[in-house]
Amino acid sequence: MPHLYEPLLVGSMPLANRVVMAPLTRDRAPGQVPTALMAEYYAQRADPLTGAGLIVSEATQICPEGQGYFDTPGIHSDEQVAGWRRVTEAVHARGGRIVVQLWHVGRISHTSLQPGGVAPVSSTARSSGTKTFTAQGFEDTSAPRALRSDEIPGVVQAYRRAAERAIEAGFDGVEVHGANGYLIDQFLRDSINDRSDTYGGPIENRARLLVEVMAAIVAAIGGGRTGLRLSPVTPSNGAPPDSDPQALMGHVMTELKPLKLAYLHVIEGQTGGARDVAPFDYEAMHRAFDGAWMVNNGYTKPMAEQAVAGGDADLVAFGRGFIANPDLTRRLREGSPWNTLNRDTLYGGGAEGYTDYPALA
Repeated sequence: MPHLYEPLLVGSMPLANRVVMAPLTRDRAPGQVPTALMAEYYAQRADPLTGAGLIVSEATQICPEGQGYFDTPGIHSDEQVAGWRRVTEAVHARGGRIVVQLWHVGRISHTSLQPGGVAPVSSTARSSGTKTFTAQGFEDTSAPRALRSDEIPGVVQAYRRAAERAIEAGFDGVEVHGANGYLIDQFLRDSINDRSDTYGGPIENRARLLVEVMAAIVAAIGGGRTGLRLSPVTPSNGAPPDSDPQALMGHVMTELKPLKLAYLHVIEGQTGGARDVAPFDYEAMHRAFDGAWMVNNGYTKPMAEQAVAGGDADLVAFGRGFIANPDLTRRLREGSPWNTLNRDTLYGGGAEGYTDYPALA
Protein backbone atom coordinates (compact mmCIF):
# COMPACT_ATOMS: atom_id res chain seq x y z
CA MET A 1 0.00 0.00 0.00
CA PRO A 2 1.20 3.55 -0.63
CA HIS A 3 1.91 5.68 2.42
CA LEU A 4 1.82 9.38 3.22
CA TYR A 5 5.58 9.78 3.50
CA GLU A 6 6.73 8.14 0.26
CA PRO A 7 7.57 9.88 -3.04
CA LEU A 8 5.10 10.43 -5.85
CA LEU A 9 5.32 11.79 -9.39
CA VAL A 10 2.51 14.31 -9.86
CA GLY A 11 2.25 15.30 -13.49
CA SER A 12 5.80 16.33 -14.34
CA MET A 13 6.62 17.16 -10.69
CA PRO A 14 8.50 14.56 -8.58
CA LEU A 15 7.52 15.00 -4.93
CA ALA A 16 9.47 13.68 -1.93
CA ASN A 17 6.31 12.93 0.07
CA ARG A 18 2.54 13.27 -0.20
CA VAL A 19 2.05 15.96 2.45
CA VAL A 20 1.05 19.26 0.85
CA MET A 21 1.20 22.74 2.34
CA ALA A 22 -2.15 24.26 1.43
CA PRO A 23 -2.45 27.86 0.19
CA LEU A 24 -2.59 30.26 3.13
CA THR A 25 -3.31 33.98 2.83
CA ARG A 26 -1.01 35.87 5.24
CA ASP A 27 -1.19 39.50 3.95
CA ARG A 28 2.54 40.15 4.18
CA ALA A 29 3.30 41.44 0.67
CA PRO A 30 3.42 45.26 0.86
CA GLY A 31 2.55 46.75 -2.49
CA GLN A 32 1.55 43.25 -3.65
CA VAL A 33 5.24 42.29 -4.08
CA PRO A 34 6.74 39.14 -2.47
CA THR A 35 9.47 39.89 0.07
CA ALA A 36 12.63 38.31 1.48
CA LEU A 37 10.64 37.45 4.61
CA MET A 38 8.21 35.46 2.47
CA ALA A 39 11.15 33.60 0.92
CA GLU A 40 12.33 32.62 4.40
CA TYR A 41 8.83 31.50 5.41
CA TYR A 42 8.38 29.18 2.43
CA ALA A 43 11.94 27.84 2.58
CA GLN A 44 11.43 26.85 6.23
CA ARG A 45 8.64 24.52 5.10
CA ALA A 46 10.36 23.12 1.98
CA ASP A 47 12.76 20.52 3.40
CA PRO A 48 11.79 17.21 1.76
CA LEU A 49 12.50 15.25 4.95
CA THR A 50 10.64 17.44 7.44
CA GLY A 51 8.36 19.71 5.38
CA ALA A 52 5.91 19.58 2.52
CA GLY A 53 6.38 17.41 -0.53
CA LEU A 54 4.62 20.20 -2.39
CA ILE A 55 3.99 23.79 -1.33
CA VAL A 56 1.01 25.61 -2.81
CA SER A 57 1.66 29.32 -2.43
CA GLU A 58 -0.77 31.75 -0.91
CA ALA A 59 -3.44 32.87 -3.36
CA THR A 60 -1.87 35.29 -5.83
CA GLN A 61 -3.83 37.69 -8.01
CA ILE A 62 -3.46 37.32 -11.77
CA CYS A 63 -4.18 41.00 -12.51
CA PRO A 64 -4.78 44.23 -10.57
CA GLU A 65 -8.56 43.71 -10.78
CA GLY A 66 -8.16 40.28 -9.20
CA GLN A 67 -7.11 41.63 -5.79
CA GLY A 68 -9.55 41.36 -2.91
CA TYR A 69 -7.45 41.61 0.25
CA PHE A 70 -4.84 44.07 1.49
CA ASP A 71 -1.15 43.21 0.93
CA THR A 72 -1.71 39.98 -0.97
CA PRO A 73 0.87 39.26 -3.69
CA GLY A 74 0.32 39.39 -7.42
CA ILE A 75 2.08 37.81 -10.39
CA HIS A 76 1.28 40.29 -13.15
CA SER A 77 4.25 42.68 -12.99
CA ASP A 78 7.97 42.30 -13.51
CA GLU A 79 8.61 43.38 -9.92
CA GLN A 80 6.29 40.69 -8.60
CA VAL A 81 7.92 38.04 -10.79
CA ALA A 82 11.33 39.05 -9.43
CA GLY A 83 10.01 38.84 -5.86
CA TRP A 84 8.55 35.39 -6.46
CA ARG A 85 11.81 34.24 -8.07
CA ARG A 86 13.54 34.93 -4.76
CA VAL A 87 10.93 32.69 -3.09
CA THR A 88 11.22 29.82 -5.58
CA GLU A 89 15.02 29.90 -5.46
CA ALA A 90 14.92 29.65 -1.66
CA VAL A 91 12.50 26.71 -1.81
CA HIS A 92 14.52 24.88 -4.45
CA ALA A 93 17.73 25.45 -2.50
CA ARG A 94 16.14 23.40 0.30
CA GLY A 95 15.12 20.66 -2.15
CA GLY A 96 11.43 21.58 -2.19
CA ARG A 97 8.74 21.95 -4.84
CA ILE A 98 6.34 24.89 -5.09
CA VAL A 99 3.41 25.89 -7.29
CA VAL A 100 1.65 29.25 -7.26
CA GLN A 101 -2.09 29.48 -6.71
CA LEU A 102 -3.58 31.75 -9.38
CA TRP A 103 -6.43 33.86 -8.04
CA HIS A 104 -9.09 36.29 -9.16
CA VAL A 105 -11.42 37.15 -6.29
CA GLY A 106 -14.26 38.53 -8.41
CA ARG A 107 -16.80 40.22 -6.16
CA ILE A 108 -14.94 39.43 -2.89
CA SER A 109 -13.20 42.80 -3.00
CA HIS A 110 -13.51 46.46 -2.10
CA THR A 111 -13.28 49.56 -4.27
CA SER A 112 -10.22 50.71 -2.28
CA LEU A 113 -8.36 47.66 -3.61
CA GLN A 114 -9.43 48.12 -7.24
CA PRO A 115 -7.54 50.18 -9.84
CA GLY A 116 -9.13 53.62 -9.97
CA GLY A 117 -11.51 52.75 -7.13
CA VAL A 118 -13.99 51.11 -9.51
CA ALA A 119 -16.43 48.34 -8.67
CA PRO A 120 -15.04 44.79 -8.62
CA VAL A 121 -16.24 42.41 -11.34
CA SER A 122 -18.15 39.16 -11.10
CA SER A 123 -20.59 36.92 -12.93
CA THR A 124 -23.31 39.00 -11.31
CA ALA A 125 -24.07 42.50 -10.06
CA ARG A 126 -25.26 41.14 -6.70
CA SER A 127 -23.11 41.70 -3.60
CA SER A 128 -21.71 38.80 -1.60
CA GLY A 129 -22.84 40.23 1.74
CA THR A 130 -19.48 39.36 3.27
CA LYS A 131 -16.39 41.22 4.46
CA THR A 132 -12.84 41.54 3.21
CA PHE A 133 -9.55 42.80 4.63
CA THR A 134 -8.54 46.32 3.55
CA ALA A 135 -6.05 48.93 4.76
CA GLN A 136 -8.74 49.95 7.27
CA GLY A 137 -9.29 46.43 8.60
CA PHE A 138 -12.29 44.25 7.84
CA GLU A 139 -14.91 46.04 5.70
CA ASP A 140 -18.01 45.02 3.77
CA THR A 141 -17.26 43.95 0.22
CA SER A 142 -18.28 46.47 -2.45
CA ALA A 143 -21.13 45.94 -4.88
CA PRO A 144 -19.77 44.33 -8.07
CA ARG A 145 -20.66 44.78 -11.69
CA ALA A 146 -21.24 41.84 -14.02
CA LEU A 147 -18.50 41.26 -16.57
CA ARG A 148 -19.59 41.92 -20.15
CA SER A 149 -19.31 38.94 -22.49
CA ASP A 150 -16.65 40.72 -24.53
CA GLU A 151 -14.50 41.19 -21.40
CA ILE A 152 -14.29 37.51 -20.52
CA PRO A 153 -11.62 36.56 -23.10
CA GLY A 154 -9.37 39.15 -21.45
CA VAL A 155 -9.84 37.42 -18.09
CA VAL A 156 -8.90 34.08 -19.66
CA GLN A 157 -5.77 35.62 -21.14
CA ALA A 158 -4.86 37.15 -17.78
CA TYR A 159 -4.86 33.63 -16.31
CA ARG A 160 -2.74 32.35 -19.19
CA ARG A 161 -0.23 35.16 -18.88
CA ALA A 162 -0.03 34.70 -15.10
CA ALA A 163 0.79 31.02 -15.64
CA GLU A 164 3.55 31.95 -18.06
CA ARG A 165 4.92 34.47 -15.58
CA ALA A 166 4.84 31.79 -12.88
CA ILE A 167 7.18 29.63 -14.92
CA GLU A 168 9.40 32.69 -15.51
CA ALA A 169 9.47 33.14 -11.73
CA GLY A 170 10.75 29.57 -11.25
CA PHE A 171 7.59 27.87 -9.98
CA ASP A 172 7.27 24.14 -10.64
CA GLY A 173 3.69 24.69 -11.76
CA VAL A 174 0.44 26.46 -11.01
CA GLU A 175 -2.82 25.75 -9.20
CA VAL A 176 -5.91 27.59 -10.41
CA HIS A 177 -8.18 28.72 -7.57
CA GLY A 178 -11.65 27.64 -8.66
CA ALA A 179 -13.05 27.34 -5.14
CA ASN A 180 -14.41 29.19 -2.10
CA GLY A 181 -16.75 31.63 -3.79
CA TYR A 182 -14.14 33.52 -5.83
CA LEU A 183 -14.51 34.49 -9.49
CA ILE A 184 -14.51 31.05 -11.13
CA ASP A 185 -16.85 29.71 -8.44
CA GLN A 186 -19.08 32.76 -8.97
CA PHE A 187 -19.54 31.59 -12.55
CA LEU A 188 -19.92 27.88 -11.68
CA ARG A 189 -22.75 28.14 -9.14
CA ASP A 190 -26.32 28.87 -10.19
CA SER A 191 -26.83 30.33 -6.72
CA ILE A 192 -24.64 33.27 -7.82
CA ASN A 193 -24.49 33.22 -11.61
CA ASP A 194 -27.62 34.95 -12.93
CA ARG A 195 -26.36 35.59 -16.46
CA SER A 196 -28.36 35.05 -19.65
CA ASP A 197 -25.41 34.88 -22.09
CA THR A 198 -23.23 31.90 -23.04
CA TYR A 199 -21.60 32.02 -19.58
CA GLY A 200 -24.86 31.63 -17.65
CA GLY A 201 -27.86 29.35 -17.40
CA PRO A 202 -27.21 25.61 -17.97
CA ILE A 203 -24.24 23.81 -16.46
CA GLU A 204 -22.19 23.77 -19.64
CA ASN A 205 -22.42 27.57 -19.86
CA ARG A 206 -21.59 28.18 -16.22
CA ALA A 207 -18.55 25.87 -16.47
CA ARG A 208 -17.35 27.60 -19.65
CA LEU A 209 -15.06 30.13 -17.94
CA LEU A 210 -13.30 27.44 -15.89
CA VAL A 211 -12.82 25.19 -18.91
CA GLU A 212 -11.50 28.04 -21.06
CA VAL A 213 -9.08 29.13 -18.32
CA MET A 214 -7.73 25.62 -17.80
CA ALA A 215 -7.38 24.98 -21.55
CA ALA A 216 -5.49 28.25 -22.03
CA ILE A 217 -3.09 27.50 -19.18
CA VAL A 218 -2.45 23.92 -20.32
CA ALA A 219 -1.74 25.19 -23.84
CA ALA A 220 0.78 27.64 -22.37
CA ILE A 221 2.67 25.54 -19.80
CA GLY A 222 1.40 21.94 -20.11
CA GLY A 223 -1.04 19.83 -18.12
CA GLY A 224 1.77 18.21 -16.15
CA ARG A 225 2.45 21.51 -14.42
CA THR A 226 -1.18 22.50 -13.90
CA GLY A 227 -3.51 21.81 -10.97
CA LEU A 228 -6.95 23.03 -9.96
CA ARG A 229 -8.69 23.64 -6.65
CA LEU A 230 -12.44 23.10 -6.32
CA SER A 231 -14.86 23.20 -3.38
CA PRO A 232 -18.06 21.45 -4.50
CA VAL A 233 -20.27 22.45 -1.55
CA THR A 234 -18.41 24.92 0.66
CA PRO A 235 -20.50 28.04 1.43
CA SER A 236 -17.50 30.36 1.89
CA ASN A 237 -17.61 34.03 0.89
CA GLY A 238 -21.35 34.27 0.47
CA ALA A 239 -21.54 31.39 -2.00
CA PRO A 240 -24.65 29.27 -1.40
CA PRO A 241 -24.41 25.74 -2.79
CA ASP A 242 -25.30 25.09 -6.41
CA SER A 243 -28.72 23.51 -6.93
CA ASP A 244 -27.04 20.30 -8.19
CA PRO A 245 -23.34 20.27 -7.28
CA GLN A 246 -22.95 16.60 -8.20
CA ALA A 247 -24.07 17.19 -11.77
CA LEU A 248 -22.01 20.37 -11.99
CA MET A 249 -18.80 18.69 -10.85
CA GLY A 250 -19.52 15.65 -13.04
CA HIS A 251 -19.68 17.90 -16.09
CA VAL A 252 -16.50 19.71 -15.05
CA MET A 253 -14.64 16.38 -14.70
CA THR A 254 -15.73 15.36 -18.21
CA GLU A 255 -14.56 18.66 -19.69
CA LEU A 256 -11.21 18.57 -17.88
CA LYS A 257 -10.33 14.98 -18.79
CA PRO A 258 -8.66 15.75 -22.15
CA LEU A 259 -6.39 18.33 -20.50
CA LYS A 260 -4.54 15.69 -18.42
CA LEU A 261 -4.08 17.92 -15.38
CA ALA A 262 -1.38 17.07 -12.84
CA TYR A 263 -3.78 17.10 -9.90
CA LEU A 264 -7.13 18.16 -8.53
CA HIS A 265 -7.25 19.75 -5.07
CA VAL A 266 -10.68 19.14 -3.52
CA ILE A 267 -12.00 20.76 -0.36
CA GLU A 268 -14.29 18.28 1.37
CA GLY A 269 -17.20 20.06 3.05
CA GLN A 270 -16.90 23.63 4.30
CA THR A 271 -13.47 25.23 4.09
CA GLY A 272 -12.11 25.32 7.64
CA GLY A 273 -15.42 23.97 8.94
CA ALA A 274 -17.73 20.95 8.94
CA ARG A 275 -16.76 18.18 6.55
CA ASP A 276 -20.42 17.10 6.28
CA VAL A 277 -21.89 20.55 5.60
CA ALA A 278 -23.83 19.16 2.60
CA PRO A 279 -24.17 15.72 0.98
CA PHE A 280 -21.75 15.06 -1.86
CA ASP A 281 -20.19 11.94 -3.38
CA TYR A 282 -16.50 12.80 -3.57
CA GLU A 283 -15.55 9.29 -4.61
CA ALA A 284 -17.68 9.56 -7.76
CA MET A 285 -15.82 12.76 -8.60
CA HIS A 286 -12.51 11.03 -7.83
CA ARG A 287 -13.27 8.13 -10.19
CA ALA A 288 -13.93 10.59 -13.01
CA PHE A 289 -10.52 12.28 -12.70
CA ASP A 290 -7.31 10.78 -14.07
CA GLY A 291 -4.62 12.85 -12.31
CA ALA A 292 -3.42 12.89 -8.71
CA TRP A 293 -6.21 13.41 -6.16
CA MET A 294 -5.46 15.89 -3.36
CA VAL A 295 -7.84 16.11 -0.38
CA ASN A 296 -8.18 18.92 2.13
CA ASN A 297 -10.12 19.99 5.22
CA GLY A 298 -9.51 19.01 8.80
CA TYR A 299 -7.31 15.98 8.18
CA THR A 300 -5.57 14.47 11.21
CA LYS A 301 -2.54 12.19 11.07
CA PRO A 302 -4.66 8.97 11.21
CA MET A 303 -7.13 10.29 8.62
CA ALA A 304 -4.37 11.34 6.24
CA GLU A 305 -2.44 8.09 6.54
CA GLN A 306 -5.59 6.03 6.02
CA ALA A 307 -6.73 8.10 3.04
CA VAL A 308 -3.47 7.47 1.19
CA ALA A 309 -3.12 3.83 2.25
CA GLY A 310 -6.71 3.11 1.25
CA GLY A 311 -6.45 4.73 -2.16
CA ASP A 312 -8.87 7.52 -1.31
CA ALA A 313 -6.21 10.17 -1.89
CA ASP A 314 -2.79 10.54 -3.45
CA LEU A 315 -1.97 13.74 -1.57
CA VAL A 316 -3.26 15.35 1.64
CA ALA A 317 -3.13 19.12 2.12
CA PHE A 318 -2.69 20.70 5.54
CA GLY A 319 -3.32 24.40 6.07
CA ARG A 320 -3.00 25.90 9.54
CA GLY A 321 -0.82 23.04 10.71
CA PHE A 322 1.92 24.38 8.45
CA ILE A 323 1.57 27.91 9.81
CA ALA A 324 2.80 26.95 13.27
CA ASN A 325 4.92 23.94 12.30
CA PRO A 326 7.54 24.41 9.58
CA ASP A 327 8.47 20.74 10.06
CA LEU A 328 4.90 19.42 10.05
CA THR A 329 5.71 16.31 7.99
CA ARG A 330 8.30 15.20 10.53
CA ARG A 331 5.83 15.77 13.36
CA LEU A 332 3.19 13.73 11.52
CA ARG A 333 5.58 10.87 10.81
CA GLU A 334 6.95 10.75 14.37
CA GLY A 335 3.69 11.54 16.15
CA SER A 336 5.28 14.59 17.79
CA PRO A 337 3.17 17.39 19.30
CA TRP A 338 2.38 20.48 17.25
CA ASN A 339 3.23 24.07 18.13
CA THR A 340 0.33 26.25 19.26
CA LEU A 341 -1.04 28.54 16.57
CA ASN A 342 -1.06 32.27 17.35
CA ARG A 343 -4.30 33.47 15.74
CA ASP A 344 -3.52 37.12 16.44
CA THR A 345 -0.70 37.09 13.88
CA LEU A 346 -2.43 35.26 11.01
CA TYR A 347 -2.96 38.33 8.83
CA GLY A 348 -0.45 41.11 8.30
CA GLY A 349 2.58 42.00 10.40
CA GLY A 350 6.16 40.79 10.23
CA ALA A 351 8.20 37.84 11.47
CA GLU A 352 6.16 37.25 14.64
CA GLY A 353 3.80 34.35 14.09
CA TYR A 354 5.29 33.88 10.63
CA THR A 355 8.94 32.81 10.61
CA ASP A 356 9.54 32.45 14.36
CA TYR A 357 7.75 29.14 15.00
CA PRO A 358 10.39 26.61 16.12
CA ALA A 359 11.17 23.31 14.43
CA LEU A 360 11.93 20.20 16.48
CA ALA A 361 15.52 19.93 17.69
